[in-house]
Amino acid sequence: MRDITLGQYFPSNGVLHKLDARTKILFLVAFIVLIFCSFNFYALGLVAAFTMVIVLLSKVPVKMFLKSLKTIILIVVITSVLNLFYGTGEPIFEWWIFSVTLDGIFNAIFVTVRIICLVVVSSALTFTTSPTDMTDGLERLMKPLTVFHISVHEIAMMMTIALRFVPTLLEETDKIMSAQKARGADMESGNLIKRIKALIPVLVPLFVSSFRRAYDLAMAMECRCYRGGKGRTRLKQMHFTKKDAGALVVMIFLTAGVVLCDIFL
Repeated sequence: MRDITLGQYFPSNGVLHKLDARTKILFLVAFIVLIFCSFNFYALGLVAAFTMVIVLLSKVPVKMFLKSLKTIILIVVITSVLNLFYGTGEPIFEWWIFSVTLDGIFNAIFVTVRIICLVVVSSALTFTTSPTDMTDGLERLMKPLTVFHISVHEIAMMMTIALRFVPTLLEETDKIMSAQKARGADMESGNLIKRIKALIPVLVPLFVSSFRRAYDLAMAMECRCYRGGKGRTRLKQMHFTKKDAGALVVMIFLTAGVVLCDIFL
């Protein structure tokens, strides 16, 4: 549970930290589309290589990205193994009703690399963007929705608060589990049903603590006269710079490269 890094911000002076939050959010959305539009190994290799470049430019310790991957390793393994049996063509290995083909191996490789790239790039966004900048960036990008009388500011605020409180709730869960173990609770032995039942003493105080934190946060916002986004001013204004323009140009070239690889290679 200590290895879950979702929602954590790592302060640094890397190139990605200096980019506008809107640029990074748009970059992430476009990159996710490219990940699932890579249909051969050339395009997939280009996406994987650029993922490594993002890790280097973020100046975030590699162990932080490895922690984010550690939490989903079971999902990656299960998904890859299942895709081994979904291929078509001449079987390489057969056992009972299962058969592994070369196409199935390629599918497993594609799924594994895609999930890893997706998690790493998504983690890079939260590592290099503070919660305040994330809220402002989401609000600015969703501003056209105000035409349909949608409360954009409240949506962006809720999304950012939820993302911000993930590490806090995980830390609270770890403390509650340690306290229960110190009182003699056994959460690691027995079958699956017994382990699930053993988590009940953890879930009840966790929900109580979560509601208490939500109430305290709401009270603090009201005491500071928070009334939503209408008429709200900001100390730090967001501006596109040459670095943001350069990042968008790089994204265009990357998109063109992936498309060309899919068509001609």
